[in-house]
Amino acid sequence: MKNIYGVLGAGSWGTAIVKILTEKNSSINWYVRNESNLNHIKTFRKNPNYLNSLELEINKINLSSSIIDVVKNSSVIILAIPSPFLDSELKKIKSFFKGKVFFSALKGVIPESHLIVSEHLNQFYKVSFAKIGVITGPCHAEEVALEKLSYLTVACKNTKIGKSMTDSLNTKFIKTKFSKDLKGAEYASMLKNVYALLVGVANGLGYGDNFQSVLISNSVKEMKRFIKTVYLLERDINDSEYLGDMLVTCYSTFSRNRTLGNMLGKGHSLKAAILEMSMISEGYYATKNAYEIGLKNKIPFEIINTAYSILYKKHSAKKAMKVLANKLN
Repeated sequence: MKNIYGVLGAGSWGTAIVKILTEKNSSINWYVRNESNLNHIKTFRKNPNYLNSLELEINKINLSSSIIDVVKNSSVIILAIPSPFLDSELKKIKSFFKGKVFFSALKGVIPESHLIVSEHLNQFYKVSFAKIGVITGPCHAEEVALEKLSYLTVACKNTKIGKSMTDSLNTKFIKTKFSKDLKGAEYASMLKNVYALLVGVANGLGYGDNFQSVLISNSVKEMKRFIKTVYLLERDINDSEYLGDMLVTCYSTFSRNRTLGNMLGKGHSLKAAILEMSMISEGYYATKNAYEIGLKNKIPFEIINTAYSILYKKHSAKKAMKVLANKLN
């Protein structure tokens, strides 16, 4: 039986995934919450708020402002709603979960539970891990829109389900790979936002490329320790879904997490920086989750702790980075 894909979310990444899926699929269901945006997409074939240079194959897309209709008419649900709003949307559709497969395209944690999406779905909605997957990078939506060669990793414990999604996302400009490291890939996707945010802080404070490269190399080592702590499995941290995703998020001008950190480093208050940004920075929520996991396991993750001190304890970014700089090697 052929999969029927339903994409929930009309931000930049949701739009990019719809674009990728229409390369190989003749019918995609897409939940666009805002009726005005939906009508604009129908009329002009472009998302007015995100990736608005991208022209969509509208004849292959079934647009709906009803999340229930999209879920009911789809067998595979791709979650691309920003994490702060995801749980409230899941509650609307929980009675239609039976038989559905879920893939998370989020890069953060659910604020209500402080869990990554796969754990949240499993614990609060009783979705089996065998029916949950993750779509991760290294990949920026903006480059997908330009059809620049990009790479995706699909992680899923169920090989059949995972490889089916891998094939659907594989196009002339997207190369995909399959991994069984569901939790490892998802935690890496979460953590890279924390590290990118701190790299942004360093940049905003005037630290140069030399320091930032050392910060990133130390972050890779810390990520390896962190993921090993929460999910022990044989993996190569240098693979693209771990190291590659971190590098593109830390260095790219498209990175909203680096952008938020850069603003904090330049002296903006957290509130002012978040208000100025037009997109959600997942790193803010991920930092709290990562910090609490460190406390629970009684393991000091110095870089994560530094991000937490700046974001949640309101410590001086300049002083916090100076302290961290003396601990790097």
